[in-house]
Amino acid sequence: MNAREFNFDGLVGPTHNYAGLSYGNVASTSHRNLASSPKQAALQGLAKMRRLTDMGIGQAVLPPLLRPRIPFLRQLGFSGSRQELIESVARHQPTLLACAYSASCMWTANAATVSPSADCRDGKTHLTVANLSSGMHRFIEAEGTQQVLESIFANSDRFVVHPALPGTSGLSDEGAANHTRLCAEYGAAGVEMFVFGRSALDRSIKEPKEFPARQTLEASEAVARLHGLDPQRCVFVQQNPTAIDAGVFHNDVISVGNRNVLLCHEMAFENQGDALAEVSEKFHDLTGDELLVHEVKLEDLSLEDCVRSYLFNSQLISRDDGTMVLICPIESQELESARRAVERIVSDVEPIQEAVFMDLRQSMNNGGGPACLRLRVCLNDAERAAVLPKVLFDENLYATLGDWVSRHYREELRPDELADPRLPIEVDAAFVELADILSIPLLAISEAND
Repeated sequence: MNAREFNFDGLVGPTHNYAGLSYGNVASTSHRNLASSPKQAALQGLAKMRRLTDMGIGQAVLPPLLRPRIPFLRQLGFSGSRQELIESVARHQPTLLACAYSASCMWTANAATVSPSADCRDGKTHLTVANLSSGMHRFIEAEGTQQVLESIFANSDRFVVHPALPGTSGLSDEGAANHTRLCAEYGAAGVEMFVFGRSALDRSIKEPKEFPARQTLEASEAVARLHGLDPQRCVFVQQNPTAIDAGVFHNDVISVGNRNVLLCHEMAFENQGDALAEVSEKFHDLTGDELLVHEVKLEDLSLEDCVRSYLFNSQLISRDDGTMVLICPIESQELESARRAVERIVSDVEPIQEAVFMDLRQSMNNGGGPACLRLRVCLNDAERAAVLPKVLFDENLYATLGDWVSRHYREELRPDELADPRLPIEVDAAFVELADILSIPLLAISEAND
């Protein structure tokens, strides 16, 4: 059946800040306590959505979650009115307040793992919300993310939204940032590659020494079972522990794939030769075609430059004519080694005809490039018609959201300003209006906040 891929981009929220909460994310920790610009961050994200729409790519919007997350703070023993509570947390545990205000749900590659209907036993599109249990500030997103996805993909004849896996360390799940689907056509069955960093049950699997491995094998296997995937079309690959220790906290920082193309660094996977051979064999068995694998060598691009440039956090997208475009962060153009690697990719990988560089510095400063900002969802015509219509991106929505951001977002926000009593009032007003713009119940994006 005819299908195309839609990018559901997370709309950056009005509390976007640099609290540096993500251990193992070098960009996040290196920008800790610097001033952010929520307005600039949101407008940069909207500009990317518009650029892809103009290129003919399917594009949609996922709303941010309302912050601060007051029920989370009440669960931790803080009490009083909302403002009294915020003042108390700011005074005694400011890092907890930063967690409650975290706007990291903008990186929707972590929101869920998605398998299209062509891959699933029941012929429906399956989405499993990520539990994000490796980080306190992200673990609190799962409930709201589930409500948002259930509002957008509400048609139970077409979609199944699974709740997050139990939030135990052994089932740590970081969503689509560790998942790649390879196929001949979007509407045809594909090979789904799950990348994990550690195992909770198999102690023989080597783990990184410096930074935590966030995705477990057991979580990836559970998602595959929930989605009803054919085991013969699944591949479970371990991320290279050395890369994790260099700051590659998710697979989408060192690998990106689309249809019949897989781009990766030579340090992306443990036992990389065997891993790529298995993926390629299963792809050939399914499609009859060869998987085009392009490895960037360590001598050409160091792991440190991978992290600095976020080259592999580019979006690899297909035009209607079958050619591909690499949507790169501008840092990949400014860093010479990364720019040369991009030039070689465009020169050597025939389907990739062009690289486009985009300014997403506000997101990049917290460790999120173009690919982090979007959740990929393959939709056929019937599924597209079943999606909540107002989240589908067009010029009118671009103008409406741009105006909304300009009126409600601050130009600058420092982590110590999270205690400002005016901030939650400003956010409330913005979200009431956003719920109407997107026709999403306020409950979904508020997570039953006080």
